[in-house]
Amino acid sequence: MNPPSPAPVDAPLDALERYYDAVPRSSARAEDFGALTLFVREGAGWPYYARPAPGRSGPVSAADVDAVRARQRALGAPEAFEWVAEVSPGLRAAVEESGLTVHEHPLMVLDPGAPAADPHPLVRVLDASDPLLHAALVVPQLAFAAPGTGVGPAGRTELTAAVTAHAGDGRAGQVAERIRAGRTAVAAAFEDGLPLCSGMHNPVGRVTEIVAVGTLPAARRRGLARAVTAALIAHARAAGVTTVFLSAGDADVARMYATLGFRPVGTALIAEPASE
Repeated sequence: MNPPSPAPVDAPLDALERYYDAVPRSSARAEDFGALTLFVREGAGWPYYARPAPGRSGPVSAADVDAVRARQRALGAPEAFEWVAEVSPGLRAAVEESGLTVHEHPLMVLDPGAPAADPHPLVRVLDASDPLLHAALVVPQLAFAAPGTGVGPAGRTELTAAVTAHAGDGRAGQVAERIRAGRTAVAAAFEDGLPLCSGMHNPVGRVTEIVAVGTLPAARRRGLARAVTAALIAHARAAGVTTVFLSAGDADVARMYATLGFRPVGTALIAEPASE
C-alpha cells in the first residue's frame, strides 16, 4: 500500500508577499523608490534590504536598482535585495545588469497537516530574560561564516571568543524587546551551558517565517538544526500561526526541512555584490 499523499500546501505567494512587506516595518523605516522599497533598520540588529514595493506594477530598470544601491552606500547599509522569483520575474535581469550577484534559495511552506516532531532534550525556547540569549544569537554568525552542512572546525573556543567580541552590541536587547512584544521567538540547543544551534521565527498575524537557523560548525550532523526548527514550529502553532515558511540555504538543507513537512512553493532570491 502506498503512503498517503501529503495535504496540499495552502499558502499563496501573495500572502508571503504581504508578510515580507510587513515584518521589517516593526523595526525599520521604509523609503520609497518607486517600484522598490528600501527598509532601513532603526536601532541594533541585522540590517534590512530592498525589495519590490507591494501593489506596484511595471518593469524595474537597472537605473532603479542603482538608485537604491547609492542610497544603501550612503547609509552604510549592505547593498542587498530580496524578492520571490515567481512574484517579480523581471527584477533579476535589472539586478544583474546593475552588477549584483543573485543567489537562489528554495522557498518552502509547512504542510498544515504535517505531524509534530518529538521535542529534543537539548532544545528550549528562550524567554526575554534568559542569560544565554546573547550567546544563542551569536551562534548563527559562526554558522553562516562556514556555509554548508559539513562538520567544521569552529567550536566552543571560537564561540566563547565571539560571544565576548559581540558583548554590548545591542542585539540581545533588541531581540528581547521583540520577544516581549510577541514579534520574535528564539529556540536553541544547549549542551554543557553553551548553545550549539539556534534559530528564530517572527510572526505577523497568522504567518511566520523561520529564520537564522544555524549550528556551530563543530556540532553539525547531530540533528540539532532540525530539532530547533521543530521547536519553533511547535511554538508558532501554539500561538495560533497557520502558515509557517522559510528559505532553505540549498538543496541539501531543503531535504532536511522536507522531513518536517515543508514543501517547495517558489524560489527566494537574494542579490548582493560579488565576493572579491
